[in-house]
Amino acid sequence: MHPRPRENVLKNLLFMGAPLISIFLIDSVVTDPVNAPKLFVLGIVSSGVAGSVIYGLNRVEIKRAKAPLIYLASFFILSIGTLFTSKAPIHQSLYGVYGRNNGLVAYIFFSLLFLGALFISAQSTHLKLIHGLFIAGIVNVVYCGWVITFGDFLSWNNPYGNILGTFGNPNFIGAFLGMFFSAWLAFLLGPKPSKYFKVASIFVLPFTAIEIYLSHAIQGRVLMAGGSVLVVFFWLLFKLKSKILLMGYVLVATFGAGLSLAGALQIGPLTKFIYKTSVSLRGQYWLSAWNTGQDNPLTGVGYDSLGDWYRRMRDPHALELPGINTVINTAHNVPLDIFAFGGWPLFISYLALVLLTLWKVVRFSINMKSYDQTFIALAVSWICYQLQSIISINQIGLGFWGWLLSGALLSYTQIGNQVESEDLRDLKMSNARKIKSQEKVVGAGMFSGIAMVIGALIAVPPLASDMKWMSAQKSRDAVQLELTLKSGYLNPQNMQKFFMTIDAFEQSNFTDLSHRYALEAVKFNPDSFDAWRLLSLLKKSSAEEKDLALQNMRRLDPLNPTLKSAP
Repeated sequence: MHPRPRENVLKNLLFMGAPLISIFLIDSVVTDPVNAPKLFVLGIVSSGVAGSVIYGLNRVEIKRAKAPLIYLASFFILSIGTLFTSKAPIHQSLYGVYGRNNGLVAYIFFSLLFLGALFISAQSTHLKLIHGLFIAGIVNVVYCGWVITFGDFLSWNNPYGNILGTFGNPNFIGAFLGMFFSAWLAFLLGPKPSKYFKVASIFVLPFTAIEIYLSHAIQGRVLMAGGSVLVVFFWLLFKLKSKILLMGYVLVATFGAGLSLAGALQIGPLTKFIYKTSVSLRGQYWLSAWNTGQDNPLTGVGYDSLGDWYRRMRDPHALELPGINTVINTAHNVPLDIFAFGGWPLFISYLALVLLTLWKVVRFSINMKSYDQTFIALAVSWICYQLQSIISINQIGLGFWGWLLSGALLSYTQIGNQVESEDLRDLKMSNARKIKSQEKVVGAGMFSGIAMVIGALIAVPPLASDMKWMSAQKSRDAVQLELTLKSGYLNPQNMQKFFMTIDAFEQSNFTDLSHRYALEAVKFNPDSFDAWRLLSLLKKSSAEEKDLALQNMRRLDPLNPTLKSAP
């Protein structure tokens, strides 16, 4: 089929769906207002995007995208394979740990967004995608401005004391605003921006910069500065006639980047502005993920299961900093997380997608004849995401942009200016052709709608489970709390739910219930250190159970000196 009917559906989905993933929250009726709700919307949008593309896909399009499709298929197949090789609970592998939801399902949805963006066939759709990024950015700037001025109207717990945006964490909102700032600047420096855009920029850019500063997120400042430097480089490339001046700019920018990197390593004058103790902590987190992947080189340990392995794989120095009892469930480095999840095969397939995108970006940049604001906004935003992915978590509202922008860049560099001429030819279609196209739009829309329903059915369980758990907590009814620990399609289990419910039973003197579900918890995930520790502390636990718990705690945390000396 001709791509235009399909393209219209894809364009609208990306324009409305992408910002919705970043913005969407649910307040009051869930314990986690951010991650499970975003996973739900991600499932709907990504499935709809993939459905609109698959409808009528032809061999010519597939042939043009052969390399990225091979890499994506490899990543997809290897990801599915982790379900069969991982010892982690199936619910954890599928939906991830509580408060992260970076399980297999999330990465399948990321892959579907990549697939959809890979087959964009009109540059106007890429432009709409950037507009979607702008919508998400403006909503967050306005919301953060309100919080700074009047206080937060959402009832969520904010232990950070900083702005959170719609991401639930100051580091994530800082990083996203850095991406947004850079993309907006790319359009401001583009050819003939409208007067309305110029006026809006007077407010948008300063307010965004202020909010990045107030988030206290170093990565936000780094991305804003680094992204702006790249945008200005492209602008100067086509503005300056003197290559000497351009080379001078590059040298100054490189020197500044070097100073910033040195500051992050506690060297030089920028240390007090850039370095944070968390930088040193991340080194230990990265090392534990590397050790986990190295210990399981072919299969990894399964999606979102690094937390079960951290104590076993941490370096002895981690006992001092960050400390014996400080543990993590993510490496704070997306590539290393993937290495731990699936070993070398999955890691290589992921890197292949990233490096292919980078190569296409570099090659297109070299051949670019004029300032292309859409490409520059896409490329700089993608680079910002890749930089933050090295030091942060793949939070759903932020992480999906990396996959979506990768696919969009690959399709943009493929179509060049060819599609624009196709767009012009499409405008000259006869009335009969237009009617036929409208019929195909209906077909593509229906196919996409069916896919969205399927995506919703796959993505809804964590959200439904969390709503049920929140309702049970509010009821203070032991029977209702028990029901939340019964596994089902709409009630996948997670260790956090076990821990909090068992503790509630124990504190309320329902010791039989706390003991019963503590045994269920260690059965659900025998590699959970905290599950065994909790069993060892319960009043009803027998001496044999406490001894078994201690043995497993030593197995899961072999470096812990307090366990070696325990009776």
